Amino acid sequence: MIKMFKKMSLWAVLGAVFFMIIQIISDLYLPTLTSNIIDKGVTQGDTEYILQVGMMMIGVSLVGIVASVFNTLIATREGQKLGRRLRSEIYEKVSYSSNQGFDKVGTASLITRTTNDVNQVQMVTQLFLRLMINAPITLIGASFLAYMRDPELTKIFIYIIPSLIIIVGIVMYLAIPLFKGLQKKTDKLNLVFREGLTGVRVIRAFNQTGFEENRFDEANKDYTQTAIKVNIIMSFLMPVITLIISITNVSIIWYGGHNVANGTLEVGNMMAFMTYAMQILMSFMMMTMIFVLVPRAQASAVRINEVLDMENDISDPETPQQWSNQASLAFNKVLFRYKGAENPAINQVDFEMKKGETLAIIGGTGSGKSTLVNLIPRFFDIETGEISLNGQDVRKVPQKDLRDRIGFVPQKAVLFTGTIRSNLLYGYPDATEEDMWKALEIAQAKSFVEELSDGLDSKVEQGGDNFSGGQKQRLCIARALIKPADVYIFDDSFSALDFKTDALLRKKLKEEVTDAMIIIVAQRISTVVEANQIIVLDEGKMVGKGSHQELKETNETYQEIMTSQLREEQIA
Repeated sequence: MIKMFKKMSLWAVLGAVFFMIIQIISDLYLPTLTSNIIDKGVTQGDTEYILQVGMMMIGVSLVGIVASVFNTLIATREGQKLGRRLRSEIYEKVSYSSNQGFDKVGTASLITRTTNDVNQVQMVTQLFLRLMINAPITLIGASFLAYMRDPELTKIFIYIIPSLIIIVGIVMYLAIPLFKGLQKKTDKLNLVFREGLTGVRVIRAFNQTGFEENRFDEANKDYTQTAIKVNIIMSFLMPVITLIISITNVSIIWYGGHNVANGTLEVGNMMAFMTYAMQILMSFMMMTMIFVLVPRAQASAVRINEVLDMENDISDPETPQQWSNQASLAFNKVLFRYKGAENPAINQVDFEMKKGETLAIIGGTGSGKSTLVNLIPRFFDIETGEISLNGQDVRKVPQKDLRDRIGFVPQKAVLFTGTIRSNLLYGYPDATEEDMWKALEIAQAKSFVEELSDGLDSKVEQGGDNFSGGQKQRLCIARALIKPADVYIFDDSFSALDFKTDALLRKKLKEEVTDAMIIIVAQRISTVVEANQIIVLDEGKMVGKGSHQELKETNETYQEIMTSQLREEQIA
């Protein structure tokens, strides 16, 4: 939490403290004025004195109200600004973190940390500038003034305050672990809910709606039971404190009444003492709220700091190297393994390609095809070897510059909410309308976009759910092609296309993209046959490299893939 508070403006904190002190002075001075009205005005029948002190009370109250308003305004603004800053920092951290760092925390947990956890810290920040300053100062000031009114009556607090401390301590001991547990249960609830939403089609296809409902009910029930349990524990606090306040009032009236009857205590002083006693007990109540909320906020702050302190294992070089004019891509004995894995995902891969060439990567499921192409834009960093683009090691140039030279189509077609135009401009903001139609034509998407009533301005729903799988893939391909790049990477991006569209798209690529390199990851032999160079992967190892004709005659793995997809007469 201390680390969070350091993000606040010092002037804002000082301003909040200044106005809070003025409010506290006003609150502590009012009982004294009430005492004076009773003892010097009411008992003596001095109406003029009553009016004079009454006007003073109104003035002091107005000062306290104004100070309270300004304190609340500063506290609220600073709390909201801190929340905004934390959300921005988390988003920025996640945006620039590596895939491994992102996967380590998980999407559901990141959502909880960005919303629920930030809200907890935000709320405690506001309370810090309100109650955490108010409660201890009021407690000390009211205790001193109460003692000044009647030292004997102050002895009542010797019994009351320890009782309060014991009760609050027991409640906190039982409640704080449950409050901390609620954060993890919120993560679990978000995870199950998110999986149910994103996988709704699969759930329905396998008739697992009932299973998922039960799964969600279990997570929801677990969260609900914990929340009910902690609230039941906390519900004991208020009635017990109310009972203690009532006992305190009765005790003050009982013993104070005797002192008034004996003439050792004036009525006004007794009334002032009762007000100070209420302020003391209310300060304890405010501190109790602090003890409840701070542990929750502390747990949230720890979770937020885990994200903010997450080390990014992919960073830009301190002294970036300059690009050469040589348009090429080369892998030199590249080895990569995922964190914690025993065996490499990519093992000693070597190849080289130049401008105008097409490289195809083929292999069985899990052979490392997608992993291989993800190494080029540095989504992961290799363990040994070197990947060079245009003659420069990709680790020795800034990530932004590197990715500016790459057009990438991921394995999963991802479209953003908006329009077709906004999605295409996402790939290249400076593109003209002519560029957009050209990219759509190459991607074989022009025909169906022209048929839409709004054309380029046709709406794209969340995730592109208003388009078919093939249409989404072609729009994603167009988004990559619209960007001027040195290398275009298609990670199994033709899988949802029929053979005819696949062939037409590859033909257009060959005709139009002549000044860049093309890498195609594919499952189908028909997609890779015309590539200048084909790499065959098996369990991360490069077991074949060459043209289609060369591999067909000499490579056993490639022959097996061909046999599984083509008839004998097609192979011949």
